[in-house]
Amino acid sequence: MTKVTIQGERWFPAEESFSDELPKLWGDWYCDSETGKLRDVLMRRPGKEIEIISENNYSIYRWKAPMNVAKAQKQHDELANIYRQHGVNVHYVETQRDDRPNALFMRDQVFMTPEGAIVCRNGISARRGEERFTAEALGRLGVPIVKTINGDGWFDGACGMWIDRETVIIGTGARANKNGAEQVESELRNMGVSHIIRFEIPYGHAHLDGLINIADKKTAVLFPWQVPYDVVKQLIDRGFTIIEATDLEEIKVKASINFVALEPGKIVMPAGCPDTKSKMEAAGITVIETDMSEILKGWGAIHCMTAFLNRDPIN
Repeated sequence: MTKVTIQGERWFPAEESFSDELPKLWGDWYCDSETGKLRDVLMRRPGKEIEIISENNYSIYRWKAPMNVAKAQKQHDELANIYRQHGVNVHYVETQRDDRPNALFMRDQVFMTPEGAIVCRNGISARRGEERFTAEALGRLGVPIVKTINGDGWFDGACGMWIDRETVIIGTGARANKNGAEQVESELRNMGVSHIIRFEIPYGHAHLDGLINIADKKTAVLFPWQVPYDVVKQLIDRGFTIIEATDLEEIKVKASINFVALEPGKIVMPAGCPDTKSKMEAAGITVIETDMSEILKGWGAIHCMTAFLNRDPIN
């Protein structure tokens, strides 16, 4: 009878980093900027959930007015087609709760990182529960979920904004509390982010993307009367050109700062904002416009509707 000698454990841990393994095991999912060439986005086409909004309840959901469903879907489809025309893969959250009309504003559900998605926990109760279906969509696509905001924290994805691979703006206010922001910061620092620019979002504003946005590698567009000096100074110190959007109707009503960069120096923005558009074009930014008049009834626009899943790194 042959004697079997047990020689101990022969399995050893693989020491390759998660980021190195990610393309091989998960796919191409990456984001470390607001302007790198856009490759993949996650969206929610307005569905039957927006039909619950009426003249009697729109304020409960923080809307201006009920949307015409067909018009809202048409405007959403036109934006998705612009993305596709520029080589972007448009993925959808296919199912959603019937009582969550704000679900079309997907940016608030996901903050994307170089290693996967942070699934958010919204600041207002009228939106909580949307993230379950976002997580399902991310799982179906194979996007790693590196964190879900939990405990006493809340954080909307639009309260975070990439500046470069080592620098992120994190805003706190009505849609992101200290606990939620700290959870996001912890994950980012684990991925090599060394600089956090803190932004106290003023009372009466929800997110960063109504106040500041990035149009090119070193060009920021902002609402000068509501962005803290210390935030602007840190951008200037990093060599940024600052474009000041000052037309109040364009900023507050037509969401002129709520744009998405398709690549460095090329953006898609809400139509009907000639002053902001001309300032960006004068700075060398290529501008594509699309009608958002119906979507804006929900106090959101292009950046709000778009969760980035993959952008090329910026060299």
